[in-house]
Amino acid sequence: MAARKSPLFDTATTLGKLMAFLGISGLAGVLAAGLLVPVAAAAGTGAANSLEFFDDLPAELERGALAQPTKILARDDSLIATLYEENRQPVTLDQVSPVMTDALIAIEDYRFYDHGGVDLEGIMGAIASNVSSGTRRGASTLTQQFVTNVLNDSARQNGGTVVLNGREKTVGDKLREMKLAIAAEKELSKEEILEGYLNIVQFSGTTYGVQAAAKYFFDVDAADLNIQQSALLAGLVNGPTLYSPVENPEGALQRRNLVIDAMLTRDKITQEEHDAAIETDLGLNITPTLSGCVGAELAPYFCDYVTHLILNDPAYGETEEDRQDVLYRNGLTIKTTLDPRVQKAAQTAVNETANPDTTDEKVGHTMVSLDPNNGDILEMAQNTRYDPEPAAGNTVLNFNVDQFDGGDPTKSLGGGGGFQPGSTYKPFTVAAWLEDGRSLGEVVDGTKRTYRQGSTWEASCAPGGEFQIQEEDGYTPQNYGDINYGYTTVLRGLAQSYNTITMATAKQLDLCHIRDIAYDLGVHQAKSSDGKEEPFKYDPSSLIGGGGEAAPLSMATAYAGFANEGVVCEPRALLEVTAVDGTVYPVPEVSCEREIPEDVARGVNYATQEVMKTGSGQLLEYGGIPMAGKTGTNDARSQTWFMGYNSGMVTATWIGNWQEEGERSGLGGLQIGGRVYPEIDGSLIAAPSWARFMQQIPGLYVGDRFVNPPAKMINAPQRSSGPRSNNSTTSPNRNG
Repeated sequence: MAARKSPLFDTATTLGKLMAFLGISGLAGVLAAGLLVPVAAAAGTGAANSLEFFDDLPAELERGALAQPTKILARDDSLIATLYEENRQPVTLDQVSPVMTDALIAIEDYRFYDHGGVDLEGIMGAIASNVSSGTRRGASTLTQQFVTNVLNDSARQNGGTVVLNGREKTVGDKLREMKLAIAAEKELSKEEILEGYLNIVQFSGTTYGVQAAAKYFFDVDAADLNIQQSALLAGLVNGPTLYSPVENPEGALQRRNLVIDAMLTRDKITQEEHDAAIETDLGLNITPTLSGCVGAELAPYFCDYVTHLILNDPAYGETEEDRQDVLYRNGLTIKTTLDPRVQKAAQTAVNETANPDTTDEKVGHTMVSLDPNNGDILEMAQNTRYDPEPAAGNTVLNFNVDQFDGGDPTKSLGGGGGFQPGSTYKPFTVAAWLEDGRSLGEVVDGTKRTYRQGSTWEASCAPGGEFQIQEEDGYTPQNYGDINYGYTTVLRGLAQSYNTITMATAKQLDLCHIRDIAYDLGVHQAKSSDGKEEPFKYDPSSLIGGGGEAAPLSMATAYAGFANEGVVCEPRALLEVTAVDGTVYPVPEVSCEREIPEDVARGVNYATQEVMKTGSGQLLEYGGIPMAGKTGTNDARSQTWFMGYNSGMVTATWIGNWQEEGERSGLGGLQIGGRVYPEIDGSLIAAPSWARFMQQIPGLYVGDRFVNPPAKMINAPQRSSGPRSNNSTTSPNRNG
């Protein structure tokens, strides 16, 4: 029988060309390029084509910035959340345990310090093994593996093809890898290559780099890895899935022990150390760094709001895809306005009031607080679980904010669409009344009446300058319980939240002016999507909060305008944003503008303080700080509010049905915090929840006492609209 020809000789012509070319090129280390895959695969057009493009291959390794996690921080630098596509925490080589580098070199490339990027001895050994056994043994050095990881990282960033398996590589791929490995060895020291490799290589899933891996698998720093931990990680780089200690613990143990054996063979550990390490179990302490707002340490909905702000801002990239890359790969440090003390207190109060485990899934509960002096968002709490998985109590909708940023439908804020504000809208009528030169002490006629079809109200923005009642039966506003009608002061009307008093004052004003004051202070439709923020309607029902749906942040902004004596500051969440490469991104500056006269704001504050003294807030226990406030409930009793504020902090508290609308959407009969109430308004749950919040933060954001308005704004004028009411009761009214 004729002797069988070796595949090596079958490719002699090709090898001759390769060797001749490589000799001319002076790249002696690439002696057998292409033979790290089966020799048979080097034959034919693959190898021939490799020679043709070899000269065109890059001779310098271009390394982009490694993807690094973004951290969102509170104002005290405590962590809110970590965002990443690749969980990587770069370290220098001196921050890695020496036994980790010993383990890696022992199993992957024990001649690492002896070759120039391509190991001739390893190649020849691989050739012999592949020819004799038909196997696909490789001989890639750590430098070549480093090059491959750099190329794959670039491919991930630029939408290219990632080749993780050596069996998938063509001869051309190997030639490029080898040429770049030699170039890398000329440019970088061995220590720099090793450091780069340890930071770029994948260890598991989205865990990249030795520091993140040490934290994930053992909850230790890379500097503190012991022999058996180092051996496990060194074994993983050859097959993060195949040798996963989570998915395949038996295989991982065998691979780890193989590495420990190699460490002994290469004199990196003693026999005693070897034996002790082999006897240990895997010793896992899985500690994942959860990515995104789902894994937020606190304030997941505020986290979500911050991510939307970044993704909507062209400062972070021309396209949304560019901005996604910046947010999830550029290692941003985003310092925010959130105060963890206030956030934790608000979240505790919200959870105690309407924990999702003991609350009907239709019921949402939020709090959002602002510093009225600069617009800083101090907290943003919500009772639902921030989780995209469909389940009762789960949602990623942020009830505190608008659907879109500035009404631009291309800039989502992840908001829930807002809710009718009920009687929390009434102070805007009081503001218009005072700006018209009227007094809080003026008595108006709040008797029950029907505004008949065809009756008109001044409305300068309407066609013909007036609003006309269209309903055939007319419009008959009622007070809570269908009582408390009659003549009374504007001050008492607001404190007791009498709808008829609000209507009687508004009938003497311009409906559009009331609407415009609310809008200028910050109240707008939360569902605005026409490229601008849209104001509420201006019809009479809007005067008591039925003219639209406002987000709690919008209402907090408007009341902050009262608290800041007529000056409104745009809400802001960002203080500083920097990238790991030193890039500093612009953040909104404090932006404040006067919207109503100082005395008018002081007059409103005087009236809303009366709510806390004789109205729906008088029974609340909130720490004795002088406060102003206003409750609110819509007609269907499906949306309830409490606005509590002083000159140091404004808080909008909402609790309502976020899944249903209409007459049958009321909160009555739904379980809230383990209890069922027959009927609910703003004073029953929202206000006490706010009080619980305030009790937990004594001494924070107390502000200065409000300044009283001029006496003429408080006292009754010489000539009133009618006789004073004889009703002198001061029991809290639950009309709003």
